[in-house]
Amino acid sequence: MPIENIALTEAVYYILLALHSPLHGYGIMQKVGEMSGGRVRLAAGTLYGAIGTMLDKGWINSLPGVQNSRKKEYQITDLGKKMAEGELHRLRELIANGERIIERMGN
Repeated sequence: MPIENIALTEAVYYILLALHSPLHGYGIMQKVGEMSGGRVRLAAGTLYGAIGTMLDKGWINSLPGVQNSRKKEYQITDLGKKMAEGELHRLRELIANGERIIERMGN
């Protein structure tokens, strides 16, 4: 399936955005909350489930960590950046079509 035909969940989209700089799990939760003005709050299960899926798909990678540390840091890959860009374009299309229809119906 072409990248532009894949719709991301809001959580996955925000995680990809957050991982443009390396972060560990708790840092991702904080960054997503900050970006969304507190509207999106990731539970640990949601976060780590999404991380596992994105690791499998090659959208993010795990950075080598400090030995004996439980904190893993993650970072977006080039493929992950393409996925985030594709979602941004998809969302722009949704907004443009919605505005066009709603404005036309309102007049």
